[in-house]
Amino acid sequence: MPELPEVETTRRGIEPYLTGIEVTDITIRQKQLRWPISDDLSTAFKNQTIQSVQRKAKYLLLNSQAGTTIIHLGMSGNLQIVRPETPLKKHDHVDFHLANDFYLRFNDPRRFGCILWTNQAPEKHKLLNNLGPEPFADNFTGHYLYLLARNSKRPIKSFIMDPHIVVGVGNIYANEALFAAGIHPTRHAGRISLARYLTLNNAIKTILSRAIEQGGTTLKDFVGGSGKAGYFKQELNVYGRNNQPCIQCGQTLILIRQSNRATVFCSHCQH
Repeated sequence: MPELPEVETTRRGIEPYLTGIEVTDITIRQKQLRWPISDDLSTAFKNQTIQSVQRKAKYLLLNSQAGTTIIHLGMSGNLQIVRPETPLKKHDHVDFHLANDFYLRFNDPRRFGCILWTNQAPEKHKLLNNLGPEPFADNFTGHYLYLLARNSKRPIKSFIMDPHIVVGVGNIYANEALFAAGIHPTRHAGRISLARYLTLNNAIKTILSRAIEQGGTTLKDFVGGSGKAGYFKQELNVYGRNNQPCIQCGQTLILIRQSNRATVFCSHCQH
């Protein structure tokens, strides 16, 4: 699914076309997504000016004076800015008509995404109110991870992928960050030193920043908000490279399953 860098890439792609622009109409062709699209969306968001486009974890927030439209791309969804005459494709479920003669178009083949409306502060929404800090926030530090992990027997990979611990460290980037930090993915979170958590924290920030700069990972069913796919996949060091040589030591990379997700690591470099 699109991970944090892909969602941030989408946010940056659509933001210039949305900020300060009125939503003149909304066309809903399929309302049965992960959760049904509320009828409130069409009535409350129509004729509102989008004041800002934000990202919280993997959610995109279109903020207006009346409230916020919350969008999640799910497993295969994408948002694009298109002209009204752009031919519809299969799975084009929702169009937000904009006063600048563009549409914001939501496409989702698997329909695991969502488009929700709230007239409260978005951080109070049930999907957002219990999330951990953003990986780039000042309060996300190595000390923070170390303190939360004390006495935990959870595998470190599961620990850093928990959105209540930190948001947006999805499977691809958890693999990459643990390799960069030299930490074995099955180690108990509570048995990792502060020094190694400081290294891991830096690795998470660096890898996610680099991925965002390069446009997100290219996934077969993800297209960025500008219509351009991401380019970070070519720099992945372990994810998707099982049975290939480690770039550092040459030893064959190993694939295991953790919580039904692929984990690739080097048993020599990660311990």
